[in-house]
Amino acid sequence: MFEREFTRIANRVAYAAGLPLTFLGCCLIVLAWAVSGPVFGFSDTWQLVINTGTTIITFLMVFLIQNTQNRDGAAMQAKLDELIRVGKAQNYFIGIEHLTETEVEDIRRKCEEAAKRHDAKAGAKA
Repeated sequence: MFEREFTRIANRVAYAAGLPLTFLGCCLIVLAWAVSGPVFGFSDTWQLVINTGTTIITFLMVFLIQNTQNRDGAAMQAKLDELIRVGKAQNYFIGIEHLTETEVEDIRRKCEEAAKRHDAKAGAKA
């Protein structure tokens, strides 16, 4: 239950954070803060307000955006895996996202080499 509710909230917040209106609102907050500087004598408390607010928002947004990115990446990978499974691609590629960076790089290099060989064959036939 908690996970589904968290996902719903994370999706909404991540979506809202990317809206132009949200950016404009944040700019207006910063502008209001800056304009209020002389009223508060540019005090340490005045500076602390913006520093604390932005730190808290940034801290929380990192986790929400990472959660959203993790789910989006996993969903995309599942879709690609299904296309590989039902298509003519090699099933060997399913699950390679769990390999080390070096292992994935080796596979990528082999795919590039195979593509070059295929292009060379296609060029020779033309």
